[in-house]
Amino acid sequence: MAVSKSSSGKQQNDRDQEYHKKSEPLIPGLPDEIAELCLLHLPYPYQSLARSVCCSWNRTITDPGFLLSRRSLSLSLPYLFVFAFHNSTARIQWQAFDPRSGRWFILPPMPCPKSVFPPGFACTSIPRQGQLYVLGGMRSDTQTSINTTVVYTTSTNQWSIASPMVTPRSFFAAGNVNGKIIAVGGSGAEYNDSITSVECYDTRKETWEHVAKMRVGLARYDSAVVGSKLYVTEGWTWPFLFSPRGSIYDLENDTWQEMKDGMKEGWTGVSVVVGDRLFVISEYGDCPMKVYVPDRDAWQYVGGDKFPREAMQRPFAVSGVEGRIYVVSSGLNVAIGTPIEGQNAALIAKWEVVAAPKGFHDFSPLSCQVLYA
Repeated sequence: MAVSKSSSGKQQNDRDQEYHKKSEPLIPGLPDEIAELCLLHLPYPYQSLARSVCCSWNRTITDPGFLLSRRSLSLSLPYLFVFAFHNSTARIQWQAFDPRSGRWFILPPMPCPKSVFPPGFACTSIPRQGQLYVLGGMRSDTQTSINTTVVYTTSTNQWSIASPMVTPRSFFAAGNVNGKIIAVGGSGAEYNDSITSVECYDTRKETWEHVAKMRVGLARYDSAVVGSKLYVTEGWTWPFLFSPRGSIYDLENDTWQEMKDGMKEGWTGVSVVVGDRLFVISEYGDCPMKVYVPDRDAWQYVGGDKFPREAMQRPFAVSGVEGRIYVVSSGLNVAIGTPIEGQNAALIAKWEVVAAPKGFHDFSPLSCQVLYA
């Protein structure tokens, strides 16, 4: 079949343009090796924004080798990603906090149904891969649970839809255990339909599968990952008539066991893990901080500075990284606590507060996750 001269000329022109795009320098006047180093050192979130500058920058920044180079050079730094909702409108919003500069960055809108009940979601992350997972949730118009898996990636500053969970669920616990995402319990397809099913997401295969069930569903969920185990408890709930229940999931053996009495009785607030130590910010009185002592199956109050209760109003969302504890309060103020060993190996803490912008005044936090970006 004969090819017209005009068609052949157009194909040649397209090839010439593509060659020109590939051959143009990243930064005029600099060798591409030096220019790529400049792009590597762009901080979050400006790398993703720089992709729109030109085709050569976009091609370089989206190349898998670029991300590998950034990781090998240890250029990624920890940021706090806060999931919050507006108290009056229930509008949800994700924002990232840079603990070094105190600056906030608003993330692109998360894809989800318009009518959702914000507390129904469960969130977790794989920090070193720069990935944030938002799971399940509840539609506020039908009061039915959903099974979506939404993923945010820091390297692209974009959201994507991953494989849905096997079971629709809301008001449940989720955690990252050795790079696998575990979703535990919650409410099923219908509101107040308590479920005990548990499923695991393999990030490499991008598939969900059922694992060992919980022995009993819980009234509410708080969770923490220590080592290769996921600790799940309902904590104390008003009017405090019944002792809280708690269980521990062992990923390696795919088994559940009862939580020790001392651990579940003293789990009186939101939890955070720093190193291999489990802390709780109590949700009563002056919100004292406690640390769990496994050998004694007991909680020990942390001394030093008192938690800055005057600047921090409940509800709290909390996370920890690099030896520090970050507590986000209503209005998105951030309290940064540094636990250190004092005399007789007793832990003490030092606290400082970073006030949020006034525009966050009407927002309440739901989750706080650490990602490296």
